[in-house]
Parts: sequence; structure tokens; C-alpha cells
Amino acid sequence: MADGALAGIRVIDLTRVLSGPFCTMLLADLGADVIKVEGPEGDPTRAIGAGRDGLSWYFAAFNRNKRSILLDLKREAEKDVLARLIEQADVLVENFRPGVLAAMGFPPERLDALNPRLVTCSINGFGSVGPYRDRPAFDFVAQAMSGFMATNGEAGGPPMRTAAPLTDLAAGLYAALGIVAALRARDVTGRGQRVEATMLGSMLSLLGYLAPEYLATGEAPPRTGNDHPILAPYGLFRTADREIAIAPANEAIVRKFLAVLGLEPLLADPRFATNAERVERRGELRAAIEAVLVREPAAVWIERLNAAGVPCGPVNGLAEAFADPQVEALGMLVDVPHPGRGLVRMTGFPLRLSATPCAVRRPAPELGQHTAEVLAELGLARPDPTRG
Repeated sequence: MADGALAGIRVIDLTRVLSGPFCTMLLADLGADVIKVEGPEGDPTRAIGAGRDGLSWYFAAFNRNKRSILLDLKREAEKDVLARLIEQADVLVENFRPGVLAAMGFPPERLDALNPRLVTCSINGFGSVGPYRDRPAFDFVAQAMSGFMATNGEAGGPPMRTAAPLTDLAAGLYAALGIVAALRARDVTGRGQRVEATMLGSMLSLLGYLAPEYLATGEAPPRTGNDHPILAPYGLFRTADREIAIAPANEAIVRKFLAVLGLEPLLADPRFATNAERVERRGELRAAIEAVLVREPAAVWIERLNAAGVPCGPVNGLAEAFADPQVEALGMLVDVPHPGRGLVRMTGFPLRLSATPCAVRRPAPELGQHTAEVLAELGLARPDPTRG
């Protein structure tokens, strides 16, 4: 299985923009043969961030390891090609609104008839049931509706979204996980099934401990900015030259942290003896801590605190993050050559497999680059453009 853990799995990719392409990129990175079906206009992201050479960094970053075929699915003859692809596929992924794939002529019963072993995955905003099933979805809206934004931001300030389109990425990640689980179930049952991942549901799941706390108490967690809502000291702290992130997650680490600063006697002070009291007097505690931290630069404290077992690190910009030696060691930055286009730099693989590693096996495809190749594998000629 030198070509990846999912080598031999064929995925028909009817997705566009981000949530779906991110899902299918993950499958492709793991070795699946992902055939991206594009209409004459191509994925809209081909036009985003395109430089003078016409190559879109956006499209390139999320469509590596895929093959592109051009099918105009408004034509019956080209729908017939899609049907042939489905017959020989393991997975079909789409991120249309619910019902669109059926309206195109591929309802669940037809998919089952074409290929009972097919795993079909739908990625959408709100799901295929419920009062919002037909609503359009966007990352910003899903962040807002999930309660996620309400938990972010400074105390007393407005709700705040994440800069990264987290709902798209989370839905794509859950979809990939669901697909792999469905493929494993197929090994047992011999039949495929339908998988659905939603942007709204994904964001609710990412609330972490904030959701069970609210469900248990009925009280919404306050916005605390970079401070931890239930721990202190914890957050960003000023040093002589810049802020650093320090995360003492339990009493033992808090004691180590304060000992490094020479402030361990604070724990004998009734105002700071317990975590609850420290949270209540967070500002006073921060002032005492920063009065010591500002005596030395960040690099000194990061070295001392990590040596003592206190988690901490710098607040990096993207330039600093991608230049970090640990990021380099993890292989999280790769240069992908695109024939005739030059190199495209992109993030690497957060998932590491010892025997079947992820790899960039091919750059993001040109629009329709592999149409003739894939049709030949199906034993088909190019559909007659005058038919249907």
C-alpha cells in the first residue's frame, strides 16, 4: 500500500469552494483516486487569488492529488457519463443544497440501483431535515448561529468569529471521517450508506466543554478573550519585548509557574489559594505576574518555563509560524510544482501514518485535464455535445 492508506478507493467529487474540496483533498492525500467533476465554468475558486500565470493559490491548496474531468451536467449525455462513473466508484461526495443531486436525476434510489456499494456523502449548512434545510449557508452564518461566536471576544465586547473559515473545514473533516467509517462498515455488510456532515452541527460539536457546562448549569459562559473562562492564571502575558501564551492547566503546573517567577508564596494568600479565587481576582494576579515577566524578554521566559514543565510559547504571526523549526520538522510546509506554472507553497499533512504516509502525488489539475484519461478508463468516448 505504498500509494497511501486509501489506495484503490475511487471518489467522485461533485464539490466546489471549500467544505467539500477540503474533505476530498484529505481522502486524496490518503491515497484515494479523487475524480473532480467540473462544469464548463469550473470550480469558482479557480478565479480566486489567481496570479499572472492564472494559477489560483486557493484552488491549488485544496485540490491537490485530484484529477479533473469536464462534464456539463445540464446535458443528458454527460449525465450518462456520471452514471458510469458512479457504477465504478466507491464514494460520491457533494456539497449542494439538499435535494439538488436528486433534481439532477440522481436520487438515492437511483444511486442504490447504480451501485449498492456506493458511499454517498453530503456536506451542507443545516442538514437534510428540519426547518432550515433549504437555507443557503456560509461559514460566518454558521459560526453565528451555532453559539460559537457568542463565546468568543473580549469581556464586554461583541461576539467574534474566527478568522479561518472553521465551519467549512470542520464539516469537511467530519465528512472525511464519516466516509472512512462507512467504507469500514461496507467491508462488513457489503453495502454502502449515506453520510451527512453539516456546518451547523460541526460547529456545535466544537464548542467543547462550553456546551456541557451550559447544558448542566443553564448559564451561558462569559466572553473572556484570551483568558481561560474557568482557569487562572492562564492566557497572554506581557514580557519585556512581547506577549507570550502561558497555559498552566492544573494546580501542580500553577505552582511550577509561580515558583519560576518567585511568586509561589502567593498561593498561601487567601485571595489566590484556590482556582476559583484566582479567577475572581484575575486582574490582580495578572498584575503581579507581569511585574516579574517584564524584567526579561519572551525568549528567556519561554525557555525557563518549558524547562520547568509549564506550557508556553510565543504569539506567532504566520511568517513566524511557518519559519518555526518545529513546523519544519512536522513537514507542515510543502512546495508543489505545477507544470508550466511554477511552485505553489501550501500546508502539509497534519496526519502522520508510519506505513502509508500522506503525500502530494499530483498538483491541483487544470480544468478538465484528465477528461480523456478517465473516459478511456470507462471505455467511453467524449460525449457528443449536440446530444441533450
